[in-house]
Amino acid sequence: MNDLFDEPADATPLEPEEREGLLQTWITYRQDLNEAEQTNIAAGTVWAWRVRRRDLLTEEFLRQLHKRLFGNVWAWAGEFRRIERNIGIEPVRIPVELRTAFDDARYWIEHETFPPDEIAVRLHHRLVAIHPFPNGNGRTTRLMGDLVVARLGCEPLTWGRQNLTDVSETRTRYIATLRAADNHDIGPLLAFARS
Repeated sequence: MNDLFDEPADATPLEPEEREGLLQTWITYRQDLNEAEQTNIAAGTVWAWRVRRRDLLTEEFLRQLHKRLFGNVWAWAGEFRRIERNIGIEPVRIPVELRTAFDDARYWIEHETFPPDEIAVRLHHRLVAIHPFPNGNGRTTRLMGDLVVARLGCEPLTWGRQNLTDVSETRTRYIATLRAADNHDIGPLLAFARS
């Protein structure tokens, strides 16, 4: 993939107006974009693990996390998408559905409805299904799952131990486990999260 905006077939492409949000003018190839995003994500991840916020399960924190992970690359980082996609809910429903997902996760934690790994994985799946941002949803919500499971006293999830943004067998497995979860079978995604 050399074209700047070439994406894997199972990724959600950016719309032209979203592409205009690219902040770094030196980025001309997909590899450049991947490197810039990865550098930003590394810095944002350090911030996320250092933050001493009492409640991670809020729209505000999710937006802040996304901005920290992508804000040096994309002008729209931390802003909810405004355009319909082939995945996710209608943009106008994003805030309400996020609130419901976070309320559910708080209930699961408070009542120990599921083990910690399953709480984190179910939350990740719900957030990916909502698809709140133009791009970076999987990366942001996997980190959110890691932060939640760590707060519950467990080790962060491994998510296949590979970069899931590039075309690979591991990414293909990850997408298949998300689709299984879409069909109410959380088991494959739960197993993948610790693989």
